[in-house]
Amino acid sequence: MNTVFITDLDHTFLRSDLSISPYSERVWNAKAAHNTLTIATARSFKKSEQFVKNLHVNAPMILLDGSLIVSESRQIIERRCIDKELGDAVIDLGATLNSFPFVLALQDTDLNEAFLYPTQRNVYQHRLLQRYRDDDNLQEAAHIRAMKENFKLVYMGEEAMLQELYLRFREMFGDALKYILAPEAYMGCHFLTLLHPHADKAHGLECVSEYLGCHRSEMTVFGDNLNDLGMFEYAGTAVAVKNAHDVLKARADIVLEYSNDEDGVARYLEAQRG
Repeated sequence: MNTVFITDLDHTFLRSDLSISPYSERVWNAKAAHNTLTIATARSFKKSEQFVKNLHVNAPMILLDGSLIVSESRQIIERRCIDKELGDAVIDLGATLNSFPFVLALQDTDLNEAFLYPTQRNVYQHRLLQRYRDDDNLQEAAHIRAMKENFKLVYMGEEAMLQELYLRFREMFGDALKYILAPEAYMGCHFLTLLHPHADKAHGLECVSEYLGCHRSEMTVFGDNLNDLGMFEYAGTAVAVKNAHDVLKARADIVLEYSNDEDGVARYLEAQRG
């Protein structure tokens, strides 16, 4: 059976310094010669392409927490976006708590993305932007607003503040949005991500399954954080790296003895026959 392997990037396949080791690269590409390998990540198409440029990805990529599914030939298979009216309503409500989000949006069908960031931002947002300072899709907004098609709105900060924000959003918008509140390991804070209600990695796996004509039982997925829960529930085999969140480990079929910094995913791939 041709297994379909799908891995998260940050803190799962990527090392904590955002690198991919030569060993992981070599194992991935050898495995891709006889199997199907791709990624499922919270990152955008632009950033994901930078990370996987030396990897043989031979199935659609699940991007932006499942908001965007892109084929190997850079064609949009599906997108699930928050519309401008709802996005602006979210921003307005967040502003009452003096909180302003990053907005990741689609500019056109050629996969050009916008990363809008507020002038009024906290220390965590400021630090994150330093990682993206060389990207050409950054747009500062003194009065941030949503665009026509928004993949996600992301708030960063202390857990208590984001919990209050989550409760406000949930009360106001209910099931019109999907909400992910989880730790942000790079910054030592939390993030609250707002998505289309049907945008998640589980939905992404379903799209990939239909595209490839495979059954979910043939899928093996790797992850580390709470936004991976959906795909852990969907896939035939769910594998958590050693450094994964405890909640994810509890839902995993396999918990690796190696972390992302110890090439846990690659070690697992290399041990699989075929």
